[in-house]
Amino acid sequence: MLRTAVLAFALSLGVAAVQAQTPAATDFSQQNANWQNKRLAGLTAPSGWLSLIGLDWLKEGANRVGSAADNDLVLKAGPAHLGVVTLSKDGSTHIVFDKHSGATVDGKTVPEATLVDDMHAGDGAPSVVAFGSASFLVIERDGRKALRVKDSNAETRTHFQGLDYYPADPSWRIVADWVPFDPPHELEIGSVLGTVNKEKVPGKAVFHRDGHTYELMPIQEEPDSLFFVIADRTSGKETYGAARFLYADLPKDGKVVLDFNRAYNPPCAFTPYATCPLAPPENRMDLAVTAGEKNYRGSHH
Repeated sequence: MLRTAVLAFALSLGVAAVQAQTPAATDFSQQNANWQNKRLAGLTAPSGWLSLIGLDWLKEGANRVGSAADNDLVLKAGPAHLGVVTLSKDGSTHIVFDKHSGATVDGKTVPEATLVDDMHAGDGAPSVVAFGSASFLVIERDGRKALRVKDSNAETRTHFQGLDYYPADPSWRIVADWVPFDPPHELEIGSVLGTVNKEKVPGKAVFHRDGHTYELMPIQEEPDSLFFVIADRTSGKETYGAARFLYADLPKDGKVVLDFNRAYNPPCAFTPYATCPLAPPENRMDLAVTAGEKNYRGSHH
C-alpha cells in the first residue's frame, strides 16, 4: 500500500527527537521534515513518477496504439484500440482516435488532435491523452519521440515501499564558494538512453570536507535555481548507483548552499520507463555523502 505523507512526517520527527533540541536544530529538523514530506507527496501523486507504465518509441508514419496485441505500440492499460498516432517527417505528431476509445485530449473529447510534445510546449504543458486511469504524453529525446505512458493504478505506485533517508545531519548543509564562469562552460551529461547532451554550466560550487576540497558543476534548468547531478562513494552501495539529484538556490554574495540532506533519487531508481541523466565525471566525488535519500528498497534494478 502507499505510504502516506503523514507517515513520512512522523518518521522524520523521530529522527529530530534524537537531536539536540536547540532552536536551530529544531528549525533545521522541521525544515528537513517538511522537504521530505513534499518530496513524498510529489513522487506518490496520481501522475507522479511512480505511475509510469511505458516508454514507447514512435516510428515515422502511422503507429496503431492500444492494449490489444495487434497494435504497433501495445500499452499496458486502456482500450484494446485507442487510435493511430502519426509521426510526420517534420516531427509533428497527430492522433486519430478509435470511435470507441473514450479518450480525451487535455480534458476534451475530440475525434483527433495534434499533440504538443514536452520539448515544444514552451511555457505551457504538453498535450495529455487520457483514457480511464491511464494517460500519455509525447516526449522528445535526442531527436526521437516516444509516448510516456502513466497509470495511477500502476503497481509501482500501489505497491510503493516508501523512502529511506540517512539521519538528518546539519553538518551536511554546506555553504560552498561560488566560482562563476564567464562565459559559461560546457558540460557533457550522459543519460540512461546512451545519449550525451552538452549543457551550459554557469559556474562551480567549491567546498571543503574532512580536509579535502571538492567541486561540483550545476546546470540551470530553471531561472531561480541550480541543478546538480552527483555521485559519491555511497553510489551503487547505500545510494542509487547512477546519480542523485540536488537543487540549490542561486548564489548570493559569492556563496551557494548545498544541503546534501536533500539529495534525492532520480525517477530511474523507481521505474525503467524514465530517461534520467547520469552523473558526469566532474561531479563524481571521492567522498561518502552519508546524507539524503538512500537507494530504493523496491528498486527494479
